[in-house]
Amino acid sequence: MLRICIYPKDVARLTGRSYDAAKRLVRRVRQAAGKPAGSLVSIQEFCRLTGLDAAEVSEALNRKAS
Repeated sequence: MLRICIYPKDVARLTGRSYDAAKRLVRRVRQAAGKPAGSLVSIQEFCRLTGLDAAEVSEALNRKAS
């Protein structure tokens, strides 16, 4: 099953940031998307803010999930 949401643990693994820094980044993405606290963040929303390629991020996350 393909994943469409991204979590701080994923962000930490993808970017090499600490877990706390990844949580702050996910929070910033959520705020930029105008979502309430606790809402899920999609890979597309994350990539829009960070400038990363959505296809590469999705592939990396879905490859790890297998």
